[in-house]
Amino acid sequence: MSTDNITAEEDIIEDAYAGSYESNAGTIYNVAGGDWDTIAPAPEGEQERIVVNMGPQHPSTHGVLRLILELEGETVTAATCGIGYLHTGIEKNMEFRTWVQGVTFVTRMDYLSPFFNETAYCLGVEKLLGITDQIPERATVIRVMMMELNRISSHLVALATGGMELGALTAMIFGFRERELILDIFEMVTGLRMNSAYIRPGGVAQDLPVGAEQKIRDTLPLLRKRMKDTTDLLVGNTIWMGRTVGVGYLDLAGCMALGITGPVLRSTGLPHDLRKSQPYCGYETYEFDVPTQTTCDAYGRFLIRVAEMQESLKIVEQCLDRLQPGPVMVADKKIAWPSQLSIGSDGQGNSPEHIKHIMAESMEALIHHFKLVTEGFTVPPGQVYSAIESPRGELGAHIVSAGGTRPYRVHFRDPSFTNLQAVSAMSEGSMIADVIGAVASIDPVMGGVDR
Repeated sequence: MSTDNITAEEDIIEDAYAGSYESNAGTIYNVAGGDWDTIAPAPEGEQERIVVNMGPQHPSTHGVLRLILELEGETVTAATCGIGYLHTGIEKNMEFRTWVQGVTFVTRMDYLSPFFNETAYCLGVEKLLGITDQIPERATVIRVMMMELNRISSHLVALATGGMELGALTAMIFGFRERELILDIFEMVTGLRMNSAYIRPGGVAQDLPVGAEQKIRDTLPLLRKRMKDTTDLLVGNTIWMGRTVGVGYLDLAGCMALGITGPVLRSTGLPHDLRKSQPYCGYETYEFDVPTQTTCDAYGRFLIRVAEMQESLKIVEQCLDRLQPGPVMVADKKIAWPSQLSIGSDGQGNSPEHIKHIMAESMEALIHHFKLVTEGFTVPPGQVYSAIESPRGELGAHIVSAGGTRPYRVHFRDPSFTNLQAVSAMSEGSMIADVIGAVASIDPVMGGVDR
């Protein structure tokens, strides 16, 4: 059948991605460049509507987050998140790796808080193994200390990038300057600045190196002194408050409906923190406060992160006071990887004493070491959910074992993924410029969102 009788006007009307066309609702403008299936027609009575992309490479979208904004002038009428650009298949990959190898995957999810990813996963594995109470005290204290240092470094990035996005470039310089001090500690303790795979099922990969405790003690006063620069610069600053007060508003009812946790929830006045409500790693024995605000906006979340860094410094000091000599790995040799490592000409590896033992003194030890490394240990059948308080909220690991040397299923409840639901509620009805502040106050990390 010939289509010659179809008019040019009808062609334009049927083309959803045309630059503009007339309709019963008036002139509708569509900005091409999206991959969404359809664009809904403008509501009746609306004269003009623009659909634009913010991201995924926009500097204010915290990585590869894509925001699809519908605008009336500069007012946002609808905001939709587009995710998946950083999908790595970490959860699926873990089904084909041993339980210990899984640590090297989970540490790369939320790359700004790797120690929290590792801890949530290892606590779940230890529950399945039934060895939670057998973890050495020194290993638990080191875990808490590393997590709290990691909380500070993560919040510093949140404040630095948030400041940069809103035009406070000095805040960015201050934030990354202080973060370097903490990353130096991470490198000293684990050998890497990030993605360390340091926390292992049963304990930690190795003990603190000689001089580490004193180095951390010396760094804490410097952190306190320097973090005051950011506080003095932004707290009460008229320009900063103009960009954050009342921006990204989300009250307690909205947070509860969307499952929001972390600083966004605590900015509504609810002091919900898993370190207090569901303690793990002995957090119930540490003295610290849970900072809250009642502003429900971006400024309140900024103040909470500033206060939380001070509380984390208090916890780190308590950890240093509690550190006592002892093992850092569970005693069961069927689970424990060698935790006394050494640094030689070939890099970091097992200590000479361990190599001498398995190579020259005990054939059984050599066989066991070989099987532990190649096959891994067996975890009894079952499933468990372990949750911890990450810098962004509740980070949970749902782990299922079928009784083998590899997980049957691992799924994470990442707070960045859940908290991104709030973008629409925070942004719709506000200006485009306020979307920047709203997203920055959520502090999403796309590695944790996409996994």
